[in-house]
Amino acid sequence: MGGEPPVTEGVSLYNEGINPYVGDMFHETPLGLFVYDWMIRNLAQWMGIIFICCDLMTAHLLYKTACLFMKELCQQQTEQRKNYAKDCAALLLKPEDLTLAPIYVASVYLFNPYTIFTCVRDCRVASFSLLQQLQSLYPVLLLVPVCIYIGRQSRSTCRSVFLTTATFACSLTALIFVCRGLAGNWEFLDATYGFILNVPDLRPNIGLFWYFFTEMFEHFRPLFICAFQINATVLYVVPLTFRLHYEPMLLAASLTALTAIFKSYPSLGDVGLYLALLPMWKHLFHYMQQGFVVGCFFLITSVLGPIVWHLWIYSRSANANFYFGVTLAFATAQIFLITDILFAFIKREFSLFNGLRREVDGKPAKLVLD
Repeated sequence: MGGEPPVTEGVSLYNEGINPYVGDMFHETPLGLFVYDWMIRNLAQWMGIIFICCDLMTAHLLYKTACLFMKELCQQQTEQRKNYAKDCAALLLKPEDLTLAPIYVASVYLFNPYTIFTCVRDCRVASFSLLQQLQSLYPVLLLVPVCIYIGRQSRSTCRSVFLTTATFACSLTALIFVCRGLAGNWEFLDATYGFILNVPDLRPNIGLFWYFFTEMFEHFRPLFICAFQINATVLYVVPLTFRLHYEPMLLAASLTALTAIFKSYPSLGDVGLYLALLPMWKHLFHYMQQGFVVGCFFLITSVLGPIVWHLWIYSRSANANFYFGVTLAFATAQIFLITDILFAFIKREFSLFNGLRREVDGKPAKLVLD
């Protein structure tokens, strides 16, 4: 999904008067089809520059978001400073964090190998994120932290949540009807949203869906589709929201990362996006314990993935189990990373209010994840 060959084929079919949604190759929305058709006809020679400009614009937006977030963190720290323990000065944000963290965010996005590979591959997932949000179902989860964030700024939380949800629902409905008008029918729904939910394409990717559904008996398929999609969507929303309701930005980053791991058709662009958000919490890195292990996993799987793919698909000297082992290790590393960040947040929060000394019955102790 979002790659150059499917988009090019869909545009070619559209220009020939053939419905691009009849086959099983094109899965963009009609609005995306209209935009890509116009760009290919008028800006074909500038496509590479456009992709680069889109990534630069995304990096700038991430930079501005990080600036606003760091200012909010400093303001929150100032308001709660009187409640902090006396020996927690080393844990407090410093003035240079206001400028360094946003720079790190933009730098990690622009120079991340996953982002660069996605841009070089001419993949639309990272370059046209706005259009992709209409196509994908998973970003709907971010409505929860958005409602929390806006609700904090409003006098009436319930009214704010209702207005935010209603605005989102009306906007999404309007865009779907625009797509209906462009396509002339509703066939695009099954080719876009149905494609994401039912997972008919089992070509190998960096996700986990394809292997399980390849090995599974067909009569178990509906059950496991429901289980996998619940795991990729609503399973983590309630517990994370309950714990991070006062940190909507960390909640949004966590949901974005979990979606990138468990969605039906993930890409390297999804991984590069949420990795770029992590420097906003660089003040938590001191409490992270799995950094070296996660870094080694990322490095090894990123190198082994293309090698095993080539051995399996082209040389035919390996099989699906080798490649799935690499993708499973890659997903495990990401889960370790998210868990480590969240636990580091909890440990720092505990230390701010209870001090740095750890004693139980007069003996040294330490915080552990139970």
